Amino acid sequence: MEVTTVVIAGAGSRGRLTYAPYSKHYPGEMKLVAAAEKIPERLREIRQDYGLSEERCFSTVEEMFAQPKMADMAFICTQDADHVRHACLALEKGYDLLLEKPVAGDVDECRRLLQKADELGRSVTVCHVLRYAPFYQKLKKLLEEGAVGQIISIQASENVGYWHQAHSFVRGNWRNSRETSPMILQKCCHDMDLLVWLTDSRCRRISSMGSRSHFREENAPEGAPRYCMEGCPVKEQCPYDAEKIYVTDEVTGYDAKGAGWLQNAVMVQPTREDLLETLRTSPYGRCVYRCDNDVVDNQSLTLEMENGVTVGFHMCGLNRNNYRAIHIMGTKGDITGNLEEEVLVLHRFGGGEETLRIDPRETASGHSGGDYGMLHDMFEARRQGRATLTSLRQSLESHYMALAAEQSRLSGGKMIDLREFTGGN
Repeated sequence: MEVTTVVIAGAGSRGRLTYAPYSKHYPGEMKLVAAAEKIPERLREIRQDYGLSEERCFSTVEEMFAQPKMADMAFICTQDADHVRHACLALEKGYDLLLEKPVAGDVDECRRLLQKADELGRSVTVCHVLRYAPFYQKLKKLLEEGAVGQIISIQASENVGYWHQAHSFVRGNWRNSRETSPMILQKCCHDMDLLVWLTDSRCRRISSMGSRSHFREENAPEGAPRYCMEGCPVKEQCPYDAEKIYVTDEVTGYDAKGAGWLQNAVMVQPTREDLLETLRTSPYGRCVYRCDNDVVDNQSLTLEMENGVTVGFHMCGLNRNNYRAIHIMGTKGDITGNLEEEVLVLHRFGGGEETLRIDPRETASGHSGGDYGMLHDMFEARRQGRATLTSLRQSLESHYMALAAEQSRLSGGKMIDLREFTGGN
């Protein structure tokens, strides 16, 4: 089997902690040969963990792509606003790409990258990993087999845990749409992509409403300081207290499970003592009511697909757990499912009920097994000369939907025609 060589641009949570380890688990498929990362501690860690030479470790992505091509593929795992620029640099050097979502926060930028990839004849796989999750693979198979007949309508939701909302979209990297992208794009382009895939249809029109209802300055408790560790008077009662979320909480805290992705986002190689000290000044230690966030904490969409399927989708960041739920209604039955529970329930009209549970062994990697499922298929597709399930052209449909939804929200729920929104493409 031919091993695919890879360079990683951006050694953060996805690049360093999700994709790089694949080369250790499956050395017959992938070999990491170089990395670029602006945070020295992260660059040093990936160099040591993967035996990279100092000459193959770069402090900027631009520096790495200024070198002669040194691998088959480049993984673009930098911040949202840099994706297209870094992807274009890699394409021009002759790399095929794995590109983190979202591709871009602007329709024109999405098109620019697609045009560049087509002109150069390069392959771009977008990290819409949920298509590869066994839960959605099983759901897709049931629909293709006609388990519910013709799909008529779908209700779907992404329920973001309160701690995840606070970490990523209030305190963290995706809190401000001017710096990154709207939350409906950053978090829910997965969901939009799934709707296109499950219905086998593009979206015809969309409307949306939503807001930043809770995480606002005026909702700060009286006397709450800028940082949770500065003697907040409501620390014990506040579920968003940074010390709770990152250190002491029985589900998300360091005390319960050690250093997970939350703690690794705060700092490299976290210890309990270092976390407590870092939270005193880190952006992740800020009061959730006193941040510079502007993205929504709730948003609802109404969609009509080109094949007539209607969809109601809801996202909210005020839940105990992270989970996606779906209800697909057809002419011969309906299916309900909960991704966190890995359970699908099929009801056949006039017949019985069938419960299908996903084997836990299939969901060992992140995104319910989707992360490694995507990587495996991508490497196989490369060897076989075929497209992946999440090619750039296919994946951009989800971006157009999310960006149109945001325009609708900002316009008071105005109905947006997708053909008009994308200029007829």
